[in-house]
Amino acid sequence: MATVRPFNALRPPPERAAQVAAVPYDVVNTEEARALAEGNPWSFLHVSRPEIDLPAGTPIYSDEVYAQAVTNFEKLKKECPLEAEETPSLYLYRLIMGEHEQIGVVACCSTDEYDQDLIRKHERTRRDKEDDRTRHMLVLQAQTGPVLLTYRAQNAIDSLVVDALQNNPPLYDFVANDDIRHTIWRVPNYQTLVDAFAEVTYLYIADGHHRAASASRARAELKEHGFSFIGNEEFNFFQCVLFPDNQLQIFPYNRIVRDLDEMSVEEFLARVRENFTVTENAFTSPPRRGEWSMYFEGRWYGLALPEGNRSAGVVESLDVSILQERLLDPILGIKDVRTDKRIEFVGGIRGIGELEHLVNAGKAAAAFSLYPTTIEDLLRVSDAGDIMPPKSTWFEPKLRDGLLSHEI
Repeated sequence: MATVRPFNALRPPPERAAQVAAVPYDVVNTEEARALAEGNPWSFLHVSRPEIDLPAGTPIYSDEVYAQAVTNFEKLKKECPLEAEETPSLYLYRLIMGEHEQIGVVACCSTDEYDQDLIRKHERTRRDKEDDRTRHMLVLQAQTGPVLLTYRAQNAIDSLVVDALQNNPPLYDFVANDDIRHTIWRVPNYQTLVDAFAEVTYLYIADGHHRAASASRARAELKEHGFSFIGNEEFNFFQCVLFPDNQLQIFPYNRIVRDLDEMSVEEFLARVRENFTVTENAFTSPPRRGEWSMYFEGRWYGLALPEGNRSAGVVESLDVSILQERLLDPILGIKDVRTDKRIEFVGGIRGIGELEHLVNAGKAAAAFSLYPTTIEDLLRVSDAGDIMPPKSTWFEPKLRDGLLSHEI
């Protein structure tokens, strides 16, 4: 069973919601965050990326940064102001991006269930990123951004969500500067939804592995240093938005490489042809799974595996895995994409034009456009207890931080 628990959200007044709402902390760097927050004292980036209010060059994991986060959070609570609901509730969060619409339930989920793998994972986390968000939660005594969870769609939950939409007025409804519409409803009569989720066997992390891992670590620290432990303290739960699997939208996570590892153009193409069937003047995006598009020397090439060459393993059969195992590693010498500075990742939302621009401008030697990993791939890998390669999925549209915070 899956535990979903209502909570007393800390949230801005409706007239300030659009100003407070901020992109997730981990999709922007310091300079991008500073530019987005410029001229907006209510932007939650002042809390999630507090280094933007310190001198340029301040180390992002320094004591000064976390102290600034506390200062900014307290200021936002007092002056915006942020206020906590008097009674616990569940919430609904709808995202509309073009023709795509998805509606999720905002709740707190059990850290115990995360630790027991009833909330399943598909990604390894980095210790430095865990350290950062764990400390961020502890100094703020709050979780300020949700984890994106999914579950196999249930008709009963879908019906309850529709009923709640009809019976509750929206708290917030605005279009952000990226043209994505965000609407949130409060659901004070939540028990039927809680009961329906109790019938769901597993939840799955779609996006937010570091936030979830950090919530678990923060709980362990608070439990260790607390005077008593009952089990229902707020720090035993972490904020999530739960979407049915048939509503999530995954974009490809494309790759660029900086150089050819001292190979000539001719040698590189020859080696690629040893492992792939190569066609010229190909589609800019692969039309189906098991094919890749490569932009190189001003031209798009299509790559495909020879018949019968695809692995049957759950992880090994992913397009991102095949590209790594048959091209990036053996041909270009890129063995660890987490640490190798010669490779970078470009979310599919940025478009094919970004790949062409980077190569044409001499900032990359080659770019690889991938077919998107599917949500069923994610569920299968998670159920098998396996780990996807880094940067396998790019979920879009993104939730916004700061609209609903969970105090611990």
